[in-house]
Amino acid sequence: MAQQLRMRRQNLEGLGEVIAPPGYEIRTYREGDEAAWAEIINNSLGSGWDAGRCRRELIDRPQFRPGGLFFATYEGKAIGTTCAWTQLPGETEVGYIHMVGVIPEHQGRRLGYALCLSALRFFRENGFRNAELHTDDFRLPAMKTYLNLGFEPVYVDDSHRIRWEAVFENLSNRIR
Repeated sequence: MAQQLRMRRQNLEGLGEVIAPPGYEIRTYREGDEAAWAEIINNSLGSGWDAGRCRRELIDRPQFRPGGLFFATYEGKAIGTTCAWTQLPGETEVGYIHMVGVIPEHQGRRLGYALCLSALRFFRENGFRNAELHTDDFRLPAMKTYLNLGFEPVYVDDSHRIRWEAVFENLSNRIR
């Protein structure tokens, strides 16, 4: 499996207000959200998650901050998520956008944008200087969102340059 592509937002200036689409709300983590989080991730990014794994690999980790785990809700049900994370415990400068997912029937409504913007604002409010994320070549709608949020490609090696060229070509073909 190829190494994920990387993106970086060089600063946290000029972030707009978080506006959820009509009928949706953005909120932060509440005790007991683990099962809802796992359901979102299983339906948007891949399988194998349950409440216990969510607790072990996210909630119980030293990087976890309840105010940095965001949920999009519809009629009170959590249907999207992202986490303002750090790669290492104690990191205070570089935030990491982690596990962005929206269940399929609610995709295409700019919820990923609102969730990621919430995480970026969380980083800014907590003194971070910039943000990073990792993503896959085939996640074109997500990449378009990240670009619209001011993230730029990070070229780790020559293969990344070639892969990014293909991503930009695919994005331009989707717009036509």
